Amino acid sequence: MRLFVALDLPEAVRQGFRELIARLKNDCPAARWVHPEGMHITLKFIGFTDDKNFDPICAALAPVRSERPVDMNFRGLGFFPNERRPRVAWCGVEASENLAKLARDVGETLEPLGIQQETREFVPHLTLSRLNPAQIPAREMEKLFRACKETEGKSLGTAHATEFYLFESILKKSGAEYRKLRAFPFVKGSA
Repeated sequence: MRLFVALDLPEAVRQGFRELIARLKNDCPAARWVHPEGMHITLKFIGFTDDKNFDPICAALAPVRSERPVDMNFRGLGFFPNERRPRVAWCGVEASENLAKLARDVGETLEPLGIQQETREFVPHLTLSRLNPAQIPAREMEKLFRACKETEGKSLGTAHATEFYLFESILKKSGAEYRKLRAFPFVKGSA
């Protein structure tokens, strides 16, 4: 099993990203665009693990709590690692401060199971596309950069999360498919 822990998105946000990706795809059809149905906010990538680890992982995640829900505003498009060497196009997430703590708590609770903590800073985002600049014409990249700049300061949707999920990532030739395996309410008093 290939597992990760993430927040899911409401359908209204997914629909907004369907429309955005359709527009961006016109500007840069050579990019590999994600399917909005699979969009999520990753809290912790676990990776490949034996089926026997499923129950211990769920038991470790069950007590993770936060004082309040996570509120998110999706705003601004950018590139990892940067615009000079773009490999991923993403949408930024402005979130309540408890999102980073929630991600840290999830990582810490899994560490005793041999799942390493993330060493990079937690940067919440939604992946929009994967880019290989060697395979994308320069004029398409320029159109994509311009389209991204046009979204500056514009909200692309909001979400309010009270539970996170353990997902399975199933790798296929058409791209990864995600399946929710278990929900974990994280707001204190909501179990």
